[in-house]
Amino acid sequence: MISGERLRKPGWKLLGGLFLVAVIMAAAWGTREAARRMAFFRIRAIEVRGARYLQPNEIVQRLKVDTIASLWDDLAPYKARVRDHPQVSDVTISRRMPGTLVVTIKENLPVALIQTPTGLLPFDTLGKQLPIDPARTSLDLPIVATRDPVLLKLVGAIRANEPRVFDRIEEVRRVGRDEIVLTLSRSTAAGDSALPGGTLRIRVPIGLSVERMADIFPVETDLARRQLRAGELDLRYRDQVIARLQ
Repeated sequence: MISGERLRKPGWKLLGGLFLVAVIMAAAWGTREAARRMAFFRIRAIEVRGARYLQPNEIVQRLKVDTIASLWDDLAPYKARVRDHPQVSDVTISRRMPGTLVVTIKENLPVALIQTPTGLLPFDTLGKQLPIDPARTSLDLPIVATRDPVLLKLVGAIRANEPRVFDRIEEVRRVGRDEIVLTLSRSTAAGDSALPGGTLRIRVPIGLSVERMADIFPVETDLARRQLRAGELDLRYRDQVIARLQ
């Protein structure tokens, strides 16, 4: 017979705690298995969040949810099917009682259009072609001359960190080995509306920090105030923006 004093020892308390946890887990598993068989918890709706270029029905089709699938089924196979889509970089799936799956996706966003044998097609910052049909989807993206990883990485970084610049980029190309030229639309926010039309070239060295791109804004404002018009802003020199006037 085990005495009460012996049961009060730390080792017995630990074993007792583990036993209690095992009982609770077994009960929870049994409850979950029972819930899976209940029609009340069958999946009746799928909500897709985070889709920007992807159509939600594409995600729904990839899930392949059976008509008798339960909300308490394992979600891992659903996640794997959605993550296999070339335009999806991440996905989370949660449950909303009593019968809704909530699918939240993160897309690989297109950053540029590149000329291919079949026309202009969208690419992401890693140089991967994305399955977006430009004829069916409005893509206001810069045109990058070639499938150059340096150019695509720069454009992707500008999109993520300097959207004011990205929204104005029309074309990006490499000049020589160490320079990049970005062609931007004219700024109206800087008061350049008095001198409308045309484009502005931004010349930068390879490796330029994206934050440095913001230096063009005060220069544009100052030039507009003085009714001057630059054809090119040169950021190749440390802590300077050289304006070449038209």
